[in-house]
Amino acid sequence: LPANMANKGPSYGMSREVQSKIEKKPPQTECQATFYTWQILSKLVNSLYPDGSKPVKVPENPPSMVFKQMEQVAQFLKAAEDYGVTKTDMFQTVDLFEGKDLAAVQRTLMALGSLAVTKNDGHYRGDPNWFMKKAQEHKREFTESQLQEGKH
Repeated sequence: LPANMANKGPSYGMSREVQSKIEKKPPQTECQATFYTWQILSKLVNSLYPDGSKPVKVPENPPSMVFKQMEQVAQFLKAAEDYGVTKTDMFQTVDLFEGKDLAAVQRTLMALGSLAVTKNDGHYRGDPNWFMKKAQEHKREFTESQLQEGKH
């Protein structure tokens, strides 16, 4: 195992499939790979918002400075959080940028997809069976007489 993967166990299922695809891709510069990944994620999260309110600006050319590239990933994370993904479901910028924890990236995407399917607002255009629908609050209102009957 490479030194940076010594603390990780074997991957299974979707994680293994993603990792094998990453390993098969032709080598790119780190800047290109980060930019293309960020560009795809940005277009994905933008597609979940109504037209005219795209939260992430996607530049045509990749930024050359590392901190600017990391800012681009942070913009995706902010847009996903604004959409409703909880902080506990979010990956850290370094998880993607440095390839530290791609499973965390996958968890964020699954949470984003589940939320999009649950919202069912017409913006998600994929197969809804890919994601589990999140439980939704079903608030009930009872009259005073119904509450009294329930006590017996």
